[in-house]
Amino acid sequence: MPLFWSALPVLAVIAALLLGMRSLHAAMAGVVLSAIGMALAFPLGADAAMQAVMAWLPVMVEVLLIVGGGLLLSEALRAAGAQKALAQWILGQTGHGVGAVLLVVHGVTPFTESLTGFGIGITIGIPLLVHCGLPARKVAVIGLLGLCAVPWGSMGPGTLIAATMAGLPLDALGLASAYVSVIPFVVTGVVAAWMASPAGERPRAVMQGALSGLLLTVAVGFFNATVGTPPAGALGALAMVVLHLWLGRRAARPAGLAALEPLGRRALCAYGVLLAGVLLAGVAVRVLHLPAAWRMLASPALWLFMATVFFTRSIPPRRVLGGAFRSWMLVAPVTGLFIAMGVMMAVSGMAAQLAHALASGGRWYLFAAPFVGALGGFVTGSNAGANAMFAATQAEIAQALNVSVLPFMAVHNVSAALLLMGSPGKIEMACQLAPPQALTERRWIQLAVLAIDLFAVALMAVINLFL
Repeated sequence: MPLFWSALPVLAVIAALLLGMRSLHAAMAGVVLSAIGMALAFPLGADAAMQAVMAWLPVMVEVLLIVGGGLLLSEALRAAGAQKALAQWILGQTGHGVGAVLLVVHGVTPFTESLTGFGIGITIGIPLLVHCGLPARKVAVIGLLGLCAVPWGSMGPGTLIAATMAGLPLDALGLASAYVSVIPFVVTGVVAAWMASPAGERPRAVMQGALSGLLLTVAVGFFNATVGTPPAGALGALAMVVLHLWLGRRAARPAGLAALEPLGRRALCAYGVLLAGVLLAGVAVRVLHLPAAWRMLASPALWLFMATVFFTRSIPPRRVLGGAFRSWMLVAPVTGLFIAMGVMMAVSGMAAQLAHALASGGRWYLFAAPFVGALGGFVTGSNAGANAMFAATQAEIAQALNVSVLPFMAVHNVSAALLLMGSPGKIEMACQLAPPQALTERRWIQLAVLAIDLFAVALMAVINLFL
């Protein structure tokens, strides 16, 4: 019976989404069933419940503020025409549709996501893809594929959680995760290039996408080995941005930054305020050893709003605030409910029960393990949340099966991060950022992203079995 109640919320959410139910309704069902399961089979004491609330409520509030800030910045740039100006400049720099798409998927989005986290990378990447002439549903899918470097998202707190729970050095797990990430990097590059190219040019585009994925792997691995895990994703993605812009300049011989309209330059400056604010404030918080309450100074939640004010040069206009708020009301409840469901399953022991039940199959669990991690990422929409749910249990199972913990946990970490792009909250956000037609094709987008993700997870499962 405990196994039934531990599996029911997850199975119910998956079934609801596959049947085409709204993400909000699926999330509500998952939370209600988790609460029932806790009451009937996984009772939690009042003290433990209060500790969980005190630990996770600030995290949830910060995540929702970051989502709101990202949507507000995106709406301000869109309404002013800055996104269009910036996108046209990028297209001019790259000189080829596939090059522009790969610049976003392996450069712009991972760079922003590594610095900010919580899916904010797509609030910059998708608006750029809108101007590439692709159908709305392809814009949403390709935009989500940019969330391929999430183990380093927000400077790697999810990887830090996994390393701590498994008793591994952070940089060792980060470097091993970089090696494993060759699979999602190449898969996302190939799929994005295939979707963005005409039928007759797909063989060349696919090779271009695969090479881009391999180079991103080398870049992230190099910086992970030389400067450590936290900045490795941002530096590796920045190297890819520079590479794709350089290749585009060789192909198209553009006029350079001088060709960028003033609005586009202001947009770049706003992004600079965001990224510099997060980096410099983070350094200040660590160097000065400021109390935990001061950590919000380095949060993307603050600097997204600061970047918006910098761009608009005042409080954003009412129409911008209204548009961002309407989008936030569609995204925030879904995101918050799924975080709540993941926390309920983790603190009550439901997640551990589910993982241990799957481990009863012996060494064949090595094949199933990446899917367990992926399930955590799908349910919580967060690498940190997925690792909070499953990392300790996965490490225990690896030791029980007498396999090397480091490669096992690297596969788990990357798998848990990968399904974030297919989580209902991120799908909802992508549909809000893409052209309006994407809202009517939400189910197709969800299934397409899940199919791509599960293919990559299956490849990692085969590697896990042989490792």
